[in-house]
Amino acid sequence: MSVREEFDEWAATGKDRGMEDRHWHTAKHVLARMPVEAGDDVLDLGTGSGYALRALRERGISRGYGLDGAPEMARNAREYTDDDAVGFVVGDFDALPFADDSLDHVFSMEAFYYAADPVNTLREVRRVLRPGGTFYCAVNYFAESETTHEWQENISVEMTLWDRAEYREAFREAGLYVAAQDAIPDRETEIPDAEAFPTDGYETREAMVDRYRTWGTLLTVGVAP
Repeated sequence: MSVREEFDEWAATGKDRGMEDRHWHTAKHVLARMPVEAGDDVLDLGTGSGYALRALRERGISRGYGLDGAPEMARNAREYTDDDAVGFVVGDFDALPFADDSLDHVFSMEAFYYAADPVNTLREVRRVLRPGGTFYCAVNYFAESETTHEWQENISVEMTLWDRAEYREAFREAGLYVAAQDAIPDRETEIPDAEAFPTDGYETREAMVDRYRTWGTLLTVGVAP
């Protein structure tokens, strides 16, 4: 199954809204760090339901573009967004439909690792960013967060599993300066007492703490020279 087919199915069954609810726990902290200003143009790479752009519009960005590989995802995002300054397109991470030096910021939450050629995707991000523009790349699926590795078993699309150092190396290889990298813990997901385990896909409470509180979301920030 392709990325498009996989996520069209998710959109058709309402999983896009479920992803929004879960991702917001850490995505809101990532968005708060972004140095957006009034008049900025922002791309949301793997936009899903479009929630990130709606949040950034409240901070005054001029234009928001949400790109997704799944037509049903983009269609749902349009329905959820009553704002002429935010548009949604179906596109490929490896060939972004934007001109060179045309965007101030790129954001991606829980989508980058679906890129067929992640290094090329980073080159594309570098290409479309204006000098000084930023890429805020947030992922939950990464090497240090061992409890997430089994996700690959539940999805047909091949995902990229990099560690923190590999993210930094790939950003630099693509021509982006690495301005920051850290793990943002999810402090809102409720973790039951030890007596309740195994539960919710976790064998032990320690494993669930590791997933949400220790690692949470890995954020890597790149800046275009």
